[in-house]
Amino acid sequence: MRERLTIAFSGPPSPHRVTGLPFPHGPIGIRSGELTLMHTDLVAALDIGGTKIAGALVDGHGRILLRAQRPTPAQEHGDIVIRAVEAVLGELTASPLWSRAAAVGIGSAGPVDASAGTVSPVNVPGWRDYPLVERVRAVTDALPVELIGDGVAITAAEHWQGAARGHDNALCMVVSTGVGGGLVLGGQLRPGPTGNSGHIGHISVDLDGDLCPCGSRGCVERLASGPNIARRAIEGGWRPGPEGDTSAAAVAAAARAGDPVATASFERAAQALAAGIAATATLVEIDIAVIGGGVGKAGEVLFAPLRAALRDYATLSFVQRLTVTPAQMGTDAGLVGAAAAALSRMSGTRTAGVAG
Repeated sequence: MRERLTIAFSGPPSPHRVTGLPFPHGPIGIRSGELTLMHTDLVAALDIGGTKIAGALVDGHGRILLRAQRPTPAQEHGDIVIRAVEAVLGELTASPLWSRAAAVGIGSAGPVDASAGTVSPVNVPGWRDYPLVERVRAVTDALPVELIGDGVAITAAEHWQGAARGHDNALCMVVSTGVGGGLVLGGQLRPGPTGNSGHIGHISVDLDGDLCPCGSRGCVERLASGPNIARRAIEGGWRPGPEGDTSAAAVAAAARAGDPVATASFERAAQALAAGIAATATLVEIDIAVIGGGVGKAGEVLFAPLRAALRDYATLSFVQRLTVTPAQMGTDAGLVGAAAAALSRMSGTRTAGVAG
């Protein structure tokens, strides 16, 4: 039998409040309203990208207690993609820990529409206005579900526990199969009305550039994502080693070994990222940009030309002190951030200062 404890705070009730969420600990703050506590001290988290679908059960401190993962069948029909999501959730719901889960947080490749509960990931063409929240609720005993973009999820994690902790104005990015991001402004995570604020991957930095799957031209993602770094290197004459690895990680290894074509491909990606980061900083005065994802693991192959290019683009006095740093949360960032969003929104609190 679950024991219930209700704590009342002054102020109007939150429209996002759901009975049964944990009292938050650590950096999770309390917002005015009424919070109902039960012995359901975990949330489920999903991190959905173009390469993998990861799931976890996470506690109020951001600790991951159980994991599950499947590859994303990104080029398949939407129903096949959701089966992979359901398989991940099936592993979570089969655990004895599931009875302690009170909500589900989803960080998905975007665009997402948090208000409608739908997703249309550029790199998952089978999902267009796909009712992801509805489908997840159907296999999780109708638990409340909170949806945000994957870049926003990573931002929540990095601001809560990672490289952006202590910074009131930050851009956090994931550079991987795609390029996403999120913003912290005035100490609060700002996902925006639909959950897509900070989606830097689809800022155009080359007006006459290649057509992007989103429909625009010269997007940051078209120049800086892992697959596009590899594509450009191959088009320039780079050839993989005997193992045939054509990933961005292989291009990074070649660049570290001095391959000029591989180096040029990363320099072009760094230039695109620098232009997008500088434009964002000029608009909203961020003081730090955090970069994670698979491409971020390239290290100085990426960050050295990125910092050099940033000096060329971030020229106004109020953005000249902008710093760029690698993310700290690693592959868990999306899961921890999705959990943070679920904890904060559904309990009527603000994890890492979540705001609309």
